[in-house]
Amino acid sequence: MSTVAARRPAARLSRAARTETILRAARAVFAAKGYEQAVVAEIAARCGVVEGAVYKYFPTKRALLLAVLERWYREMFGDYLRELAGVEGARARLRHLVWRHLRSIRDWPQLCRLMFREVRAQPDYPASSLYALNRRYSSLLLRVIEQGVARGEFRADLPPRLVRDLIYGGIEHHTWRYLSYGQTAARRRAGRAPDIARLADQLTALVFEGLRPRARTGRQTA
Repeated sequence: MSTVAARRPAARLSRAARTETILRAARAVFAAKGYEQAVVAEIAARCGVVEGAVYKYFPTKRALLLAVLERWYREMFGDYLRELAGVEGARARLRHLVWRHLRSIRDWPQLCRLMFREVRAQPDYPASSLYALNRRYSSLLLRVIEQGVARGEFRADLPPRLVRDLIYGGIEHHTWRYLSYGQTAARRRAGRAPDIARLADQLTALVFEGLRPRARTGRQTA
């Protein structure tokens, strides 16, 4: 008997089901190995198909990466909307979005890193569907800030977009060392996985103090 196991014929799936299978396998490979080290043949093997079958659905490895990231963004957006519906108060909603963003970085550092390095830095990014999804994603935080201003919970003299950029930019800068180490166990330890609950509390306190409406004082008279 041959020691090489024969490849089992792939089960016949609908196009939608096959696409889903490929995307799940691709996410696992990209998350474990990054973009350069990910091999389409390995993704195909996880799906039980030949490499050429993957290219029938996604013409290039980059197209597959973009599809994986788009699916990831859509999942996160849906989760955030459902969770925010049960959170009351501008500060609590702000803290939840900060915590959720940190959780995505902690749980999927390689996908975040791919988004920053392989997608966001490219000249075609502003015209891409991922750019539109990222704007939709960040609009949740922008909306929370604007609602806080409208309800008198946040200051009205600070541009909401500036506050949003400050939060996301600060998170990215603070966690970059962790992102740079990837997602293997040894690298996670070396990169010191962030304590997302503590960080969310600290960032929320810092931002909230800056956003807190100033107490009105009467004019001093000579």
